[in-house]
Amino acid sequence: MKDLLLITPPFTQLNTPYPGTAYLKGFLNTKEISAFQMDLGIEVILELFTKSTFQEIFELAYENDRIQTENCQRIYALKDHYLKPLEDIILFLQGKNQTFARQLCTDGFLPQASRFEQLDDMDWAFGSMGHQDKAKHLATLFIEDLSDFIVECIDPDFGFSRYAERLGQSANSFDELYDNLQDDYTYIDQITLELLEAQIKKTKPKLICFSVPFPGNLYSAFRCAQFIKVNYPDIKVAMGGGFPNTELRSVSDVRVFEFFDYITLDDGELPIELLHKAVVNNETNFKRTFLLENGKIVYKNNSTQADYKQQDVGTPDYSDLLLEDYISVIEIANPMHSLWSDGRWNKLTMAHGCYWGKCTFCDISLDYIKIYEPVAARLLVDRMETLIAQTGETGFHFVDEAAPPSLMKALALEIIKRNLSVTWWTNIRFEKNFTQDLCTLLKASGCIAVSGGLEVASDRLLALIDKGVTVEQVARVTRHFTEANIMVHSYLMYGYPTQTVQETVDSLEMVRQLFEMGILQSGFWHQFALTAHSPVGLHPENYGISPHYKTITFANNDVDFTDSTGINHSEFSFGLKKSLFNFMHGIGFEIPLQDWFDFDVPETQIAPDFIYTCLAEDSAFNIKPTAKIVWLGKMPLLYEFSKTKKGQTKTFLELTFHTPAESFVITTEKDKGHWLLDLLETITPQEKPQSFKQIKTSFETQFEDFELFWYSKPINTLRDHGLLVL
Repeated sequence: MKDLLLITPPFTQLNTPYPGTAYLKGFLNTKEISAFQMDLGIEVILELFTKSTFQEIFELAYENDRIQTENCQRIYALKDHYLKPLEDIILFLQGKNQTFARQLCTDGFLPQASRFEQLDDMDWAFGSMGHQDKAKHLATLFIEDLSDFIVECIDPDFGFSRYAERLGQSANSFDELYDNLQDDYTYIDQITLELLEAQIKKTKPKLICFSVPFPGNLYSAFRCAQFIKVNYPDIKVAMGGGFPNTELRSVSDVRVFEFFDYITLDDGELPIELLHKAVVNNETNFKRTFLLENGKIVYKNNSTQADYKQQDVGTPDYSDLLLEDYISVIEIANPMHSLWSDGRWNKLTMAHGCYWGKCTFCDISLDYIKIYEPVAARLLVDRMETLIAQTGETGFHFVDEAAPPSLMKALALEIIKRNLSVTWWTNIRFEKNFTQDLCTLLKASGCIAVSGGLEVASDRLLALIDKGVTVEQVARVTRHFTEANIMVHSYLMYGYPTQTVQETVDSLEMVRQLFEMGILQSGFWHQFALTAHSPVGLHPENYGISPHYKTITFANNDVDFTDSTGINHSEFSFGLKKSLFNFMHGIGFEIPLQDWFDFDVPETQIAPDFIYTCLAEDSAFNIKPTAKIVWLGKMPLLYEFSKTKKGQTKTFLELTFHTPAESFVITTEKDKGHWLLDLLETITPQEKPQSFKQIKTSFETQFEDFELFWYSKPINTLRDHGLLVL
């Protein structure tokens, strides 16, 4: 028996649990509140993709005369070929049946329907991949074919990472969702509710909390809540998470509370603690909570208790979740997207909110962005070690809005100090503090990738967005990451208010050059969407747009609008994405930009060597006195020798350093060499860092001309091999 049951409803990701319930369970542990969590989405998928279930699906589709399209007719005709390897393929995608890869890669082994039509393109895009990745991609296409059969013959709203998403997107009225909830259960509903009921009977909770991060989780959350209300009326039901935080801040339709007793907003720790007290002890204090009172929706925020600091919310707890059963897939040949879908990542946050908090398209008026609070590096790595012990996984995805460079530096030093072997990636701003040396440090700590918003690659529009970067700065920073062997993904945007056709073409040219120079490895174009809580949404008159507001009784986030330019930005979508697909795979750079579009566009006004010139003009290195100096390498082997010239004998030290990939030698005068050795021993991450000023002072107590020594060939060689200025 548990007081709380925490549920992520179908569907989010196949490869790793969405972290909302794990965060909450970690917090509840600190309050000794008993809770059980489940990712209902992965459990439904695992039940769905079995031989027995799919045998039933094929029979239902045939009996109800649903097999209409040529694609589904082919799948049905080959049903035995789909059923035979199905469970082995799921095991393989769970990492439990790896020798199956060679069989999967055998020509003719897997039945092929429409998803395999682009297989030749995918082979070309992936290059000469190993058996495991190629097999994973083929297995992914196999289950996507079966997914298409479900959509066409059983449930049109099915999707691996979303369910009935259309019902949650821009649902200003509750009517359509409410009407759908009056229909009979779908096949997916039946599986979902059977699994839900089994867990309710097992845990016997007093309060069930649904974490709803996206529109694609909304329908299932309501369907589950409806089932609970009918069959377990004594259990209270609550909803929180990303969707209500951004979309349900203006909810006024009382029918919503036929399904949920409570809807909480923003950080969930204190609200859920108070809900527990309300349900268990009949207390009446609430934090940012909607509920029904005397037939009317009221917003209760009567608790005087302050929200918990990040240091006090505990370590995420992934217990109860089926960590061994998540499915890794490779859907498309985008290297960053493969990080999202391939492999299981422990999710952590370096800092609550965004340290920049100015981008005009972002929901900076809401607490999840507005309230910035970093977590100390030492505590972060404590949490990493706890999660490694609990999950057995050493991969981490830091899910920050934008991880602060100073905290990333401290985190990297702490990881190296503890000699941890971890792999991690996160989201950043392309700001100037990401120097070459900082990127080298991040790589040494296990950072493999970063993603950041270039958005519209136009300095005028970047200033209007208040991004705080320029294209030139982005180019330099992406080069620093690339040279440190850290993959860079860029979020790209088109259709920003007042953007002209010329600026769209020029943005594409900037992106083309960034890929051609090899300093971007991945990217994705998004069309600008107006959200109600962003500066553009709050003050549209400042951005040349006219919003089309609707009466809000349910969800309120995305807002339709008319741009004063009158440009149909949607028509650029295909050309932008097609060109980017080619650029990511190192081809198409010589193709005129006009050829990517089936309508006339102006020639770019960007010089063909603009990015090259940006990189060539990198600013001269200037070390601040407060900069910290760190040595990442090992201590060298020593050899002492003397040279005599014009009757004078000088003694030198030859220092041979070994790295995992190579060895190198530097030579210095003996006394300066010993000073350097003493220095290197004291500036490792395990020691207290020293500033550039402290090192200079130390040198000048014994020698002269520190700058001459610091910028000499031996030091420059060390700078290339792990002597960092941070």
